[in-house]
Amino acid sequence: MRKDIEFKTTDGTTLRGWHYLPDGSGKHATIVMAHGFSAVKEMYLDKFADAFAKAGFASLVYDNRNFGASDGQPRQEIDPWLQVRDYSDAITFALSLDQTDAARIGVWGSSYSGGHVLVVAAIDRRVKCVVSQVPFISGSQGTRRLVRADFLAGLFAQCAEDRRDRAAGKPPAMIPVVDENPLAVSALPTADSYKWFSETHKSRAPAWRNEVTLKTIEYGFGYEPGAYIGNISPTPLLMIVGVTDHLTVADLAIKAYEQAYDAVFARLDALSERLSTRRYLMGASITEADVRLFTTLVRFDAAYHGHFKCNRNKLTELPVLSAYARDLFAHPGFGETVDFGHIKRHYYGTHQAINPTGIVPKGPDESGWTTPHGRDAM
Repeated sequence: MRKDIEFKTTDGTTLRGWHYLPDGSGKHATIVMAHGFSAVKEMYLDKFADAFAKAGFASLVYDNRNFGASDGQPRQEIDPWLQVRDYSDAITFALSLDQTDAARIGVWGSSYSGGHVLVVAAIDRRVKCVVSQVPFISGSQGTRRLVRADFLAGLFAQCAEDRRDRAAGKPPAMIPVVDENPLAVSALPTADSYKWFSETHKSRAPAWRNEVTLKTIEYGFGYEPGAYIGNISPTPLLMIVGVTDHLTVADLAIKAYEQAYDAVFARLDALSERLSTRRYLMGASITEADVRLFTTLVRFDAAYHGHFKCNRNKLTELPVLSAYARDLFAHPGFGETVDFGHIKRHYYGTHQAINPTGIVPKGPDESGWTTPHGRDAM
């Protein structure tokens, strides 16, 4: 089921979009999603939201400010930091809806918004998972990949002139989003960008406009969402990288993912050091912090290591954390509530893009969870 929605951001701008619900009553895990550079929601976001609804997820889909059905001035201007803040405002709106499960909020973004969701997940802890599809990682590096070096000085001069003109009350300078000639001036000077925007504009989104303000390019040059990726952990992150993408190039995304990977194990190493001198995170008694950490550790070898390739070490290869997890597992309300079969069936069975065969592994061996932990005397 889909219905039109609108909500106000913290600065009073009205954003408009759709609310998708799956079959069934009650509260649903909800995905907040907006489109990438200059695109509007009719450009296939409905297809994603339909697929999510069939999988049991609700979705809040909206047009970015200054684009499509949403309000905002100047029209056709992209300020990435305002779009990041709008994601958080969209989450706030989603949480006001009766059908939203507040404990299960995810964010999804693609290309430019694929970068936004990295930032949102790093700074807004209401986000419980993040999917970043072909993400924009670095404005400075990305611009230098797309714009010839001998054109950069002229581009910066145009931006400076646009600043002077706007300060004098003149309308903002505009630049095409795409051009049939990849050597012509445009924001996204690649042949595949021209093909996608042109065809999708004709077939699905007649209201899309092939222009953005020149200020958009200046904002983008200074936008570095990849710098936030190390702060996303422990929130689950899925990055979908287009190996042959000419626009949001794969090597920058893969390098950013490796930073997130390193951050996960840096946190685990820090936890190991802390727990080497105390039985539980806050001392001698179990607290909510231990409960929350346990839910991650109990899934680590069963799903995260093999399924998500979070595989520098298995939990069983981290002696302090492994013993700590077994200590919690032995307490009432911990181990007795764990169903390793269900954990594996959920992760390996539902993520078809990661595990297209649908095969659920028999291992790892679960018997180690009941072996002595040796932490009683701490």
